[in-house]
Amino acid sequence: MSFTVPNFEQIRDAVLRDIVNQNPQAVVGADSDFRLRSNSTAAALEGVYQHQVWMSRQMLPDTADDDYLLRHAAFYLLTLKAANAATGTITFNGTPGAIINIGTECKPLDGSAYLTTVAGTIPAGGSLSIAARASMPGLAGNQAVNTTVTLTAAPAGVVSAGLINTMTGGTDNESIASLLTRLLARLRQPPAGGNKYDYVRWALEVPGVTQAFCYAGRRGVGSVDVAILSNGASPSSDLLAATQAHIDDTRPATSDFMALSPQPVIIAISAVLVLKSGTTLAAVTTQAQVLMAAYFSNFVPGDTAYKSRLFSLLSDIDGVVDVTPIAPAANVITLVDASHVQIPALGLLTLGT
Repeated sequence: MSFTVPNFEQIRDAVLRDIVNQNPQAVVGADSDFRLRSNSTAAALEGVYQHQVWMSRQMLPDTADDDYLLRHAAFYLLTLKAANAATGTITFNGTPGAIINIGTECKPLDGSAYLTTVAGTIPAGGSLSIAARASMPGLAGNQAVNTTVTLTAAPAGVVSAGLINTMTGGTDNESIASLLTRLLARLRQPPAGGNKYDYVRWALEVPGVTQAFCYAGRRGVGSVDVAILSNGASPSSDLLAATQAHIDDTRPATSDFMALSPQPVIIAISAVLVLKSGTTLAAVTTQAQVLMAAYFSNFVPGDTAYKSRLFSLLSDIDGVVDVTPIAPAANVITLVDASHVQIPALGLLTLGT
């Protein structure tokens, strides 16, 4: 049975009742001395009750305030993960033999900046893909494939425009909600000498990893594989290497472990729409992109993207009267087996009228 915390009026009335019980002749009217004293006593006691309620919340991590949650997590050596910088590769063009030094800066139109992390020389073909990293950590450092960048100061013989091949793995500072999720997982699934929950927990300790999926025995007896994602996207090679190194340092020495990136199964979506009068295709397309991105963000490796669900998202958009599906022609099934760890990924969305 839960305890009901009395409010100010209930506390005051209880004090007055006790006074009358002790002295039936006591005057306890609105302007009486006993009423004034009971009011002040009740106000103080209400504050004590409120403090006790607050203290009781701090005893459990899922109701604790942020600073107390951090203390709960610290008992298990869990701390907020720092922001992680996006990494990837950028292609530059120029005269064969031209040198690109470490720290060469380039910027896309959004104002973020990227620095090369290795030096390179333009080969005979005139094009070089070189490793780079966002100059500042954070989610904003992630970029779409084929994003154009401009060199801040192009080296001699190098074209000032470049092209991002990949740039992923950037994450903001971990949120309190994310830390709570990791702490609850630690409490509900205590360390067990290297079971699948241990591997997931170890992977999520790496800055930049936001989801992890463990597959024991996928490549044979004694093998353990962990597929990781960073904000729903494939991890960078640097993030994969960091995850591999961290778990190698923690796992049982006898296990055959591999950190891997799920293989995206790109799903192009196209349909012909009938729209209400006054509804523009551009507005519907923008809303559809948001809905599809949110839908695909919930997929995990091995999930099936159901055709009916994809097109029902389109039909639910305000202003859409009818939807004629074109692609995909059927449900898209992804595999998790000895040679595959696949996950549905959103491709090109094409809508017409």
